[in-house]
Amino acid sequence: MSFLPFFAAAWLFIVGLWGVVSSRNLVRTVLCLVVVQSSSYLLLLGVGYRGGAQAPIVADIPTTTRLVDPVVQVLVLTDIVIEATVAALLLALVVQAHKRFGTIDPADLRPLRD
Repeated sequence: MSFLPFFAAAWLFIVGLWGVVSSRNLVRTVLCLVVVQSSSYLLLLGVGYRGGAQAPIVADIPTTTRLVDPVVQVLVLTDIVIEATVAALLLALVVQAHKRFGTIDPADLRPLRD
């Protein structure tokens, strides 16, 4: 078992989180959230990987053949769809904030709370 996918997922998570915390632009913040989400893809694929296993297409193979877990693949596809939806929604909110307030800098939007 290799720990490389888990280290890479942790590294992507930390880099994306650092980008979210230090960003002065809402578009860059959304992109950093996408990087954080991509770390979950890598983590799920690292959990579901089996060395020497075949794709889970069981039509013409013996029943004793090792297969890759198809549930993990479905979870990754679901995660990709959710991430794309969330990113599109957040980018639409950024566009609306820019139209309404003329800025995408979070520091300039803080006075609007008062």
